[in-house]
Amino acid sequence: MTTRETDDGADDLPRLRTVADYQFGPGVGAALFPESERLTVRRSSSGRPQQVLADAGRVVTYGTDGRFTLGLEGGRRLAAALDPPAGRVTVGDESDPFVRDGKNVFAKFVSRVGPEVRPGDEVAVVHRDGGLLAVGRAELSARSMADFDTGMAVLVREGAGDEPV
Repeated sequence: MTTRETDDGADDLPRLRTVADYQFGPGVGAALFPESERLTVRRSSSGRPQQVLADAGRVVTYGTDGRFTLGLEGGRRLAAALDPPAGRVTVGDESDPFVRDGKNVFAKFVSRVGPEVRPGDEVAVVHRDGGLLAVGRAELSARSMADFDTGMAVLVREGAGDEPV
Protein backbone atom coordinates (compact mmCIF):
# COMPACT_ATOMS: atom_id res chain seq x y z
CA MET A 1 0.00 0.00 0.00
CA THR A 2 1.41 3.36 -0.94
CA THR A 3 1.14 6.45 1.17
CA ARG A 4 0.88 10.08 0.29
CA GLU A 5 1.80 12.97 2.50
CA THR A 6 -0.08 16.19 3.09
CA ASP A 7 1.61 19.17 4.69
CA ASP A 8 -1.36 20.16 6.73
CA GLY A 9 -3.82 17.80 8.34
CA ALA A 10 -6.00 20.64 9.65
CA ASP A 11 -9.15 19.19 8.08
CA ASP A 12 -8.61 15.88 9.86
CA LEU A 13 -7.67 17.24 13.27
CA PRO A 14 -11.13 17.74 14.79
CA ARG A 15 -12.03 14.10 14.07
CA LEU A 16 -8.63 12.84 15.23
CA ARG A 17 -8.97 14.83 18.47
CA THR A 18 -12.37 13.22 19.07
CA VAL A 19 -10.91 9.74 18.57
CA ALA A 20 -8.04 10.55 20.97
CA ASP A 21 -10.43 11.90 23.62
CA TYR A 22 -12.49 8.71 23.35
CA GLN A 23 -9.48 6.38 23.45
CA PHE A 24 -7.32 8.14 26.08
CA GLY A 25 -9.67 10.49 27.95
CA PRO A 26 -11.04 14.03 27.73
CA GLY A 27 -8.51 16.67 26.70
CA VAL A 28 -5.92 14.27 25.31
CA GLY A 29 -6.92 15.04 21.71
CA ALA A 30 -5.92 18.68 22.13
CA ALA A 31 -2.63 17.61 23.75
CA LEU A 32 -1.77 15.16 20.97
CA PHE A 33 -2.84 17.47 18.16
CA PRO A 34 -2.64 21.10 19.35
CA GLU A 35 -4.23 23.71 17.13
CA SER A 36 -1.11 25.87 17.38
CA GLU A 37 1.14 23.24 15.79
CA ARG A 38 1.49 22.36 12.14
CA LEU A 39 1.30 18.58 11.81
CA THR A 40 1.96 16.36 8.81
CA VAL A 41 -0.61 13.71 7.97
CA ARG A 42 0.46 10.73 5.88
CA ARG A 43 -2.43 9.10 4.11
CA SER A 44 -3.10 5.67 2.70
CA SER A 45 -3.62 5.33 -1.05
CA SER A 46 -7.37 5.63 -0.37
CA GLY A 47 -6.87 8.98 1.36
CA ARG A 48 -7.48 7.80 4.93
CA PRO A 49 -5.22 9.40 7.57
CA GLN A 50 -2.55 6.86 8.48
CA GLN A 51 0.18 8.63 10.46
CA VAL A 52 0.37 11.99 12.18
CA LEU A 53 3.86 13.46 12.43
CA ALA A 54 5.24 16.47 14.29
CA ASP A 55 8.68 18.03 13.95
CA ALA A 56 9.75 16.02 17.02
CA GLY A 57 8.64 12.68 15.52
CA ARG A 58 5.65 10.38 15.01
CA VAL A 59 2.73 11.24 17.24
CA VAL A 60 0.38 8.40 16.30
CA THR A 61 -0.51 5.86 13.67
CA TYR A 62 -4.24 5.64 12.98
CA GLY A 63 -5.15 1.99 12.55
CA THR A 64 -7.84 0.57 10.33
CA ASP A 65 -9.60 -0.47 13.56
CA GLY A 66 -10.13 3.22 14.38
CA ARG A 67 -7.62 3.27 17.27
CA PHE A 68 -4.31 5.02 17.64
CA THR A 69 -0.95 3.43 18.31
CA LEU A 70 1.47 5.83 19.95
CA GLY A 71 4.83 6.97 18.66
CA LEU A 72 7.41 8.25 21.16
CA GLU A 73 6.28 11.83 20.63
CA GLY A 74 2.68 10.73 21.20
CA GLY A 75 3.76 8.98 24.42
CA ARG A 76 5.41 12.18 25.65
CA ARG A 77 2.29 14.18 24.89
CA LEU A 78 0.02 11.59 26.50
CA ALA A 79 2.09 11.51 29.69
CA ALA A 80 2.12 15.32 29.82
CA ALA A 81 -1.66 15.52 29.33
CA LEU A 82 -2.70 13.04 32.03
CA ASP A 83 -2.05 13.23 35.76
CA PRO A 84 0.12 10.33 36.96
CA PRO A 85 -0.36 7.42 36.96
CA ALA A 86 -3.07 7.61 34.25
CA GLY A 87 -2.12 6.31 30.82
CA ARG A 88 1.24 5.01 31.92
CA VAL A 89 3.10 2.06 33.33
CA THR A 90 5.97 2.95 35.66
CA VAL A 91 9.14 0.90 36.07
CA GLY A 92 12.37 1.40 38.04
CA ASP A 93 16.09 1.38 37.33
CA GLU A 94 16.33 -2.40 36.82
CA SER A 95 14.09 -2.25 33.72
CA ASP A 96 15.24 1.09 32.32
CA PRO A 97 18.00 -0.08 29.92
CA PHE A 98 15.97 -3.00 28.60
CA VAL A 99 12.76 -1.05 28.02
CA ARG A 100 14.69 1.79 26.32
CA ASP A 101 16.11 -0.86 24.01
CA GLY A 102 12.59 -1.92 23.01
CA LYS A 103 12.30 -4.98 25.26
CA ASN A 104 8.91 -5.79 26.77
CA VAL A 105 7.87 -4.86 30.32
CA PHE A 106 7.18 -7.73 32.70
CA ALA A 107 4.69 -7.53 35.56
CA LYS A 108 7.21 -8.12 38.33
CA PHE A 109 9.01 -4.88 37.37
CA VAL A 110 5.91 -2.64 37.30
CA SER A 111 5.95 -0.30 40.27
CA ARG A 112 2.86 1.76 39.38
CA VAL A 113 0.16 1.72 36.72
CA GLY A 114 -2.88 3.82 35.89
CA PRO A 115 -5.93 2.11 37.41
CA GLU A 116 -7.88 2.49 34.16
CA VAL A 117 -5.40 0.48 32.06
CA ARG A 118 -6.93 -2.57 30.37
CA PRO A 119 -5.44 -5.19 28.09
CA GLY A 120 -5.07 -3.74 24.60
CA ASP A 121 -4.71 -0.11 25.75
CA GLU A 122 -1.89 2.01 24.38
CA VAL A 123 0.34 3.20 27.22
CA ALA A 124 3.46 5.24 27.87
CA VAL A 125 6.14 3.36 29.80
CA VAL A 126 7.91 5.76 32.14
CA HIS A 127 10.74 5.63 34.64
CA ARG A 128 9.73 6.32 38.24
CA ASP A 129 11.25 9.82 37.83
CA GLY A 130 8.72 10.46 35.05
CA GLY A 131 10.91 10.21 31.93
CA LEU A 132 9.52 8.37 28.92
CA LEU A 133 11.21 5.03 28.21
CA ALA A 134 8.90 3.49 25.61
CA VAL A 135 5.39 3.18 24.22
CA GLY A 136 3.41 0.00 23.74
CA ARG A 137 0.28 -2.03 24.27
CA ALA A 138 -0.83 -3.24 27.70
CA GLU A 139 -1.16 -7.02 27.80
CA LEU A 140 -2.61 -7.14 31.33
CA SER A 141 -5.08 -5.07 33.30
CA ALA A 142 -3.77 -2.61 35.86
CA ARG A 143 -4.82 -4.90 38.68
CA SER A 144 -3.09 -7.89 37.13
CA MET A 145 0.11 -5.90 36.60
CA ALA A 146 0.08 -5.02 40.29
CA ASP A 147 -0.76 -8.56 41.46
CA PHE A 148 1.29 -10.80 39.15
CA ASP A 149 4.93 -11.72 39.60
CA THR A 150 5.17 -13.25 36.12
CA GLY A 151 3.90 -12.43 32.67
CA MET A 152 4.29 -9.71 30.11
CA ALA A 153 2.66 -6.46 31.20
CA VAL A 154 3.41 -4.28 28.14
CA LEU A 155 4.31 -5.28 24.62
CA VAL A 156 6.77 -2.50 23.80
CA ARG A 157 6.35 -1.11 20.31
CA GLU A 158 9.11 1.50 20.40
CA GLY A 159 11.83 2.19 22.96
CA ALA A 160 13.33 5.64 23.56
CA GLY A 161 16.88 4.34 22.99
CA ASP A 162 19.54 6.83 23.99
CA GLU A 163 17.16 9.79 24.13
CA PRO A 164 17.34 11.60 27.47
CA VAL A 165 14.51 10.82 29.91
